[in-house]
Amino acid sequence: MRKPFLSLVLIFPILVFAQIKKAPEKNDGEGPWPQLIIRGVILINGTGAPPIGPVDIVVEKNKIKQIAVVGSPGIAIDSSRRPKLVEGGKELNCEGMYLLPGFIDMHGHIGGKEQGTPAEYVFKLWMAHGITSIRDPSAGNGLDWVLEEKRLSAANKITAPRIFAYTAFGQGSKEPIATPEQAREWVRDNAKKGADGIKFFNAAPDIMKAALEENKKLGLRSACHHAQMDVARWNVLNSARAGLTSMEHWYGLPEALFTDKTIQNYPLNYNYQNEQNRFEEAGKLWKQAAPPYSEHWNKVMNELISLDFTIDPTFNIYEANRDLMRARRAEWHDSYTLPSLWKFYEPSRLSHGSYWHSWGTEQEIQWKENYRLWMTFVNEYKNRGGRVTVGTDAGFIYELYGFAYVRELELLREAGFHPLEVIRSATLYGAQALGMEKEIGSVEVGKLADFVIVNANPLENFQVLYGTGAIALNEKNEVIRRGGVSYTIKDGIIYDAKKLLADVKKIVDEEKAKTGTKLTQPGF
Repeated sequence: MRKPFLSLVLIFPILVFAQIKKAPEKNDGEGPWPQLIIRGVILINGTGAPPIGPVDIVVEKNKIKQIAVVGSPGIAIDSSRRPKLVEGGKELNCEGMYLLPGFIDMHGHIGGKEQGTPAEYVFKLWMAHGITSIRDPSAGNGLDWVLEEKRLSAANKITAPRIFAYTAFGQGSKEPIATPEQAREWVRDNAKKGADGIKFFNAAPDIMKAALEENKKLGLRSACHHAQMDVARWNVLNSARAGLTSMEHWYGLPEALFTDKTIQNYPLNYNYQNEQNRFEEAGKLWKQAAPPYSEHWNKVMNELISLDFTIDPTFNIYEANRDLMRARRAEWHDSYTLPSLWKFYEPSRLSHGSYWHSWGTEQEIQWKENYRLWMTFVNEYKNRGGRVTVGTDAGFIYELYGFAYVRELELLREAGFHPLEVIRSATLYGAQALGMEKEIGSVEVGKLADFVIVNANPLENFQVLYGTGAIALNEKNEVIRRGGVSYTIKDGIIYDAKKLLADVKKIVDEEKAKTGTKLTQPGF
């Protein structure tokens, strides 16, 4: 029997974490080598520049040493132009393949006890999809747990992306934070413990203001899910003015755009703890905001951009709201979704994000309009120079780690982003939001060797990045699959992405055999 979900919003700040199984010692990947040369790739460097190639990329001591153009399309490569391999070096022949910077997931929870997802399962799904860095928003397995996995990942002792730990505000506090001084003290202590930033949900305005200002003074970054229990008195504009560096999802943004009300138009029988209420009514929020390109809409957007504020929309995590069957029947669930995670997803009044009490045509139509207005804001925010990043929040609402990331790329494309703008959001803009743009986020000389390599052009079809690939027909009129990430390179270590995905399938198969579970659709 499932335990009732405990919203972080409601139990903050005294949080008790049920930790998942840590990742085992690494036995994947090859390298690093004194020198690694990746030969003949077409480069998409993450800055917004168009593809160029073929190029040879030289890596020394995990730093990009040289990017050499070695030919032109359709012409044999002139070997005299190629960088020389040193003794003990490694060559990786990638002619005709595409290389991008390692992807950054700005909203990557490392599984949960309720979902039954061990860290190895989550990490390998991420790495199999080219995700080499994640921001863990709220350190849901406990800060000490996350910091230890972060240390092991940095030392490449486990197969995992590099981790940025953002502690939930109030985590570890012995008593509720009730004064601004307590908030400032907690923020200072959080920094001393080694956290990279703070994830906020809600708090009284004076406490939020004190915590954000102190965090900014210490040079740490921050994120916020502006939960509905406090958003009427503290929205995105309040947070950004106080020093918040990024927002998650979109809560708090429509509220900043209200012109004829100050509180969302809740039904009088609404109950926040009833998630059917919560998410159904959230799907009507953007229609209550100022219309696109109106005076107030423009004013709010321009102020957020002037504050160098980052939006991490996580479009994918709410997509089931506008098409539940699509999300539920995604083809990867059969092979890669753990039985315990599938159980967590199904309709329930207890598990968070399983609010399918009575969801149908009317709710989906409301959410489709919600997406249209939301995407309009996000796309224009990007057009005016605002920073938009890629995050997923996978592990809830039928979204699976890794696969959800590729879907988020597709949804940014739907919002109006050019494919190169999507890649920039997934790489360079994520690095900027983390304060790491000098080390990761683009393929440039001097940066770390974090790469994604795929044997098809992702700009033409982001679906080639899915572990399951994209459907195509060959010259014999046979159905084939194209793509799937071939190699994920982190810190100059080459990982066979398809092997990582096979490892995940093995974990799932073993769990199905152990439990006698067969994936079935709800109600059957």
